[in-house]
Amino acid sequence: MSRFVNVAAAQLGPIARNETKKQVVDRLLAHLHQAKAMGVELVVFPELALTTFFPRWYVEDKAEFDAFYEREMPGPDTQILFDTAAKLGIGFYLGYAELAMEGGQLHRYNTSILVERNGQIVGKYRKVHLPGHAKDEPWRAFQHLEKYYFEPGDTFDVWQAYGGTIGMALCNDRRWSETYRIMGLKGVEMVLLGYNTPVHNPPAPEHDDLSMFHNHLVMQAGAYQNGTWVVGVAKAGNEEGIEMIGGSAIIAPSGEIVAACSTKGDELAIARCDLDLCNSYKTTTFNFEVHRRPEAYGLIANQRGVVRPW
Repeated sequence: MSRFVNVAAAQLGPIARNETKKQVVDRLLAHLHQAKAMGVELVVFPELALTTFFPRWYVEDKAEFDAFYEREMPGPDTQILFDTAAKLGIGFYLGYAELAMEGGQLHRYNTSILVERNGQIVGKYRKVHLPGHAKDEPWRAFQHLEKYYFEPGDTFDVWQAYGGTIGMALCNDRRWSETYRIMGLKGVEMVLLGYNTPVHNPPAPEHDDLSMFHNHLVMQAGAYQNGTWVVGVAKAGNEEGIEMIGGSAIIAPSGEIVAACSTKGDELAIARCDLDLCNSYKTTTFNFEVHRRPEAYGLIANQRGVVRPW
């Protein structure tokens, strides 16, 4: 018997810097209610879905931006999301900025959580591949200071939820093949992935016209090469003067886009995802046990940068 999960890619339009979390949460709640009315079981929100993309600004004292972070989840501003999910019997993936007290020290992460249909958190992920830069670079049209405002996570994991094996990633993670392969080796059947991606890339403006092509390219390749569904969801549109790509999509294990958003605003793209469709790829072309040769891949785990062999 096939295992179907009705999934919604819950794209958000821009969030203004002065927009309150209550205003944003109201938009998320609207997505939950609309998705439920259409038979959805799992709603996937973007990266940093509760705030504007604040790493585009530099402040010398990071504490000035503490209001953009969550110290607990659920918290005062977000409890209603969990309560509503439980009441509706619908779950969600949510990206947010996390302030965590660990070992007596305050840590900052770009985080996502997976919430089941009973409103309970079943998994947490912290972004591994932080893009951008760690120091003030005022020459840029806008900054991308994720390395300044966040610490990197250190693992890709999967969780048993929604009748299958679910993994999580965030934004720049989607560009790295290792992201999907690590979860693929853990049997992942659906990767949930929120992003905030500007059209313009200050260090490489020649890539600007290819931003949407690259966005879909890497997610489709990751889906196909690991026999998994991928749900990529954007915060899109003109946010504080910066144009962000949309292109939210639900991608099948074949690599095909089966549902997509067509605007850069608040929008749902919905698909009925058969998790058993993964088996056709996991047991044939990408049967890892039969075809992988990890003895030839040592450099992937042991070497970071390029070292030419001559």
